[in-house]
Amino acid sequence: MPSDAPPALARYAFAGVIAAVLANLLLRAFVRVGGVFATVFIATLVAAGLAFGFRLLEHRAPHPGERWRIVLLYGVVLGVLYLALLGLMRLQEAPGPMGTLLFVLHYLCYPLLAYACLSPRLFPRP
Repeated sequence: MPSDAPPALARYAFAGVIAAVLANLLLRAFVRVGGVFATVFIATLVAAGLAFGFRLLEHRAPHPGERWRIVLLYGVVLGVLYLALLGLMRLQEAPGPMGTLLFVLHYLCYPLLAYACLSPRLFPRP
């Protein structure tokens, strides 16, 4: 039975961040898959998990405001982690402009795919 209380959107965003970090560690370290394929695969998997989890727990599609808040919080937290990783990369050897652009494009896959997967078009009508 769905509740009338507003959902705790931060939980969805933080669960997505944790899932993205763990999936990246598992896929890149143990399976040794990397590059754009791994990024798009993990971002799609996490975004689909966010959408499925929201549907399972809330029994509805997210409202537009909820969708934006989940994606923004998810994107900001991942962005901070990506900036920290970029800082660590710069300590070893500064990546060039193309390396930084590729890094930003890898990051953008996560919030963009989350936004797409949380779309009401992907949720069945009640």
